[in-house]
Amino acid sequence: MNIAKSIPALKLKPSQIIHDYFFITLGLLCYSIGFCCFILPYHITTGAVTGLGALIFYATNGAFPAQYTVLLVNAVLLIAAIRVLGAKFFVKTIYAVVVLSIFLGIVQELITDMPGYTLNSERLPMFLDDQGFMACVIGALLEGIGIGIVFLQGGSTGGTDIISAIVNKYHDITIGQMLIICDLLIVTSSLLTPVGDLQHLLFGYCTLMITNYTLDYVLNSGRQSVQFLIISRHYADIASAITIYHRGVTVLDGHGWYTKQEQKVLIVLARRRESKNIFRIIKQIDPNAFISQSKVIGVFGEGFDKLKVK
Repeated sequence: MNIAKSIPALKLKPSQIIHDYFFITLGLLCYSIGFCCFILPYHITTGAVTGLGALIFYATNGAFPAQYTVLLVNAVLLIAAIRVLGAKFFVKTIYAVVVLSIFLGIVQELITDMPGYTLNSERLPMFLDDQGFMACVIGALLEGIGIGIVFLQGGSTGGTDIISAIVNKYHDITIGQMLIICDLLIVTSSLLTPVGDLQHLLFGYCTLMITNYTLDYVLNSGRQSVQFLIISRHYADIASAITIYHRGVTVLDGHGWYTKQEQKVLIVLARRRESKNIFRIIKQIDPNAFISQSKVIGVFGEGFDKLKVK
């Protein structure tokens, strides 16, 4: 009998689904504020599809809003998400793309013609007056934090994020590094817009570096590895279920000194961000299982980090 086939797919509780989508929404709001309040008003071009949207926005003097470009371009790229990254990534990415487009429109509408601030040519307020570099730094930080939060919940803001996630799945290249490669061309293209000059180009490069450094920092905080020791009479079902979700399991023979009974002990190494799903699997199969979770300094090998010793 195939044990894996006899195990039902892990069903998320409504509260768990709400938790994931709440943080995706929070990340998108953070990104939208950074982009609309600090990037657009200072004519800085960032990366990703929003950067492409900014280019068109500048070129049309604000006549074609950035959120329209985000929707149109992502409609094409989303097809790749479901074929390569799976339906779960696809659903959350659709949600993120739609909500991001809405947030971009709402935030931009709220700040347009805002009194008390100097307005640029598109009637957007320059909250930091002539401090363009500070706007670049603050906007990039908010964008990086926002994208990182979305990625940690298994979603994406679409665009080059999708391309980066696909490459990251098969190659040892961080998402942040891949985003830089994808986005350099977009930022450099800012020279072709009416507001493009060397200063804004340098601001764009700085924004790109800060955004992706922040993104990697946020993601790495969730990439730390943990070790599980699991003792359960339903060890076979738990091991098979965890394996279905792409994590290996080692089974050891144990002996309970107090009970004088033979026990099976499961050892699972996983990323910290995957802990929640592992706990969900165990609770669904055996709520009374004994579980020990501990941090590990490093894990190297297939599915984790590669050895870099020469």
